[in-house]
Amino acid sequence: MPGNTGRRPNFILFITDQQRADFVGCYGHKVVRTPHIDGMAQAGTAFDRFYVASPICMPNRASLMTGRMPAVHGVRSNGIPLSLEAVTFVDLLRAAGYATGLIGKSHLQNFTPTPAFQPRSGYPAGHRPPPPALAQARRDDRTGPEYGQELPAHWAERSAHVHTPFYGFDHVSLVTGHGDDLGGDYRRWLFDKAPHANSLIGPQNGLPHSYSVPQAIRTAVPEELYSTAFIGEQAIEFLSRPRDEPFFLMVSFPDPHHPFTAPGKYWDMFKPDQFPVPEAFLRNDWTPPPHVASRQLERERGSANLNGPNTIATTAREAQEAQALTAGSIAFIDDTIGRVLAALAASGAVDDTVLLFTSDHGENLGDHRILLKGNEQYDQVVRVPFIWSDPAAPRPAVHTGALASTIDIPATILDRAGLIPYAGFQGRSVLPVITGARPEGRDSVLIQYDHQRPDPGLGQPPRVHSLIDRRWRLSVFDGLEWGELYDLEKDPGEFDNLWLSPAHETVRAGLMERLARAEIEHIDRVPLPTGLA
Repeated sequence: MPGNTGRRPNFILFITDQQRADFVGCYGHKVVRTPHIDGMAQAGTAFDRFYVASPICMPNRASLMTGRMPAVHGVRSNGIPLSLEAVTFVDLLRAAGYATGLIGKSHLQNFTPTPAFQPRSGYPAGHRPPPPALAQARRDDRTGPEYGQELPAHWAERSAHVHTPFYGFDHVSLVTGHGDDLGGDYRRWLFDKAPHANSLIGPQNGLPHSYSVPQAIRTAVPEELYSTAFIGEQAIEFLSRPRDEPFFLMVSFPDPHHPFTAPGKYWDMFKPDQFPVPEAFLRNDWTPPPHVASRQLERERGSANLNGPNTIATTAREAQEAQALTAGSIAFIDDTIGRVLAALAASGAVDDTVLLFTSDHGENLGDHRILLKGNEQYDQVVRVPFIWSDPAAPRPAVHTGALASTIDIPATILDRAGLIPYAGFQGRSVLPVITGARPEGRDSVLIQYDHQRPDPGLGQPPRVHSLIDRRWRLSVFDGLEWGELYDLEKDPGEFDNLWLSPAHETVRAGLMERLARAEIEHIDRVPLPTGLA
């Protein structure tokens, strides 16, 4: 499958938001129905151990675009826009003559006007702060209008649009936010089709339902007006355009991210009783680590923010309900992918198009008695699906246990397109895994997490880095004496923390050294030297 001979391939990258790896049919789920995604796997390679660079939206999406780790590209947490000075792999495709399109969610910039959390200064009274232009270590102001293209204020005028090229994309049809009250190009499309849409969107207009899980909103927006339908329509329109050049199209769904708003028939397509009670509710021998125990204590005391974006404790029944509603959203996405693939076949480009499917991070869905996601590094949050379906694949469909990372997706696309990455690129092509030339893949993956607000269980803003190899998961928290160590072979549910186990001191020390080496490996190598001295 050489990338530098013959016709240049097209690429369609389907990406969902907050979908864990095991909530896809071809990954073994017994209830979720995803025949079109499964069809990609049946014609390609499904990676069973594929991990995010960061288990949160903006950092991992920036890693997907740049092939670089969060500590290097600078989007360490949500709330930091990706610099417009950053080079993306889409920039390289565009420079090589590709037509580039983004349909749906970007989240490379902030899409809410909520101000950043500003911790108190630790300096004594009487000290003078630096002037605003010198307040940060780099003169890199990301507050101008060019960094506000996903904010509601940008879309106040009917003529508003995303200024292109946008991180390498020449065509953008944008969707911002989560749930059914969304912005960007989608909102204009919605109100064009339904001028009365204000009476449909939002929890205040939600239809009656019997679910108790927080953030379950039975939207009054019908399926045909929901954002998933818009994304499918726009992707089909992109594929219908006649063109001589190859194309790269990212089809990016905001679902199944909370709030849980599966529309129409997808709301009750699945029943909570079809889903098993998570293991954590069935065992009494588990002591949650502090950052999980604090969420449970918040819920017991009635102080948990049940409508926020971060992890909350849950009951077993709520977990089953969340799984059922998530499955409905995924089924809608899969049906829409099927329509896009039918349009691809009708265009005559199917034999020249590589298909990819992944998600930006996972979701707890009741495992460890918590919902949503936060600083936990559990498998349910850090492992996502990744499928590569290539018409030029030289062997039958396979599942591979090779370790790979989000930063490897752009590396593989560039390799398949026959393009050399830019200096500072950190991802590795997985084409050797796909072809069988080097089926083992990476020996470990590095994951970096950072957050603005203090965590109640940690007493400080969380910063946690993890190393995962074929057997172990090690997680180290900045400023804390304790950490996490799990034997993924003997304890796949990650209930027995071996961090303080005397019998595992040697294992922990070895993994700490490997984590240090991985951090060194991913220190930035740009700018390049301009001379010897």
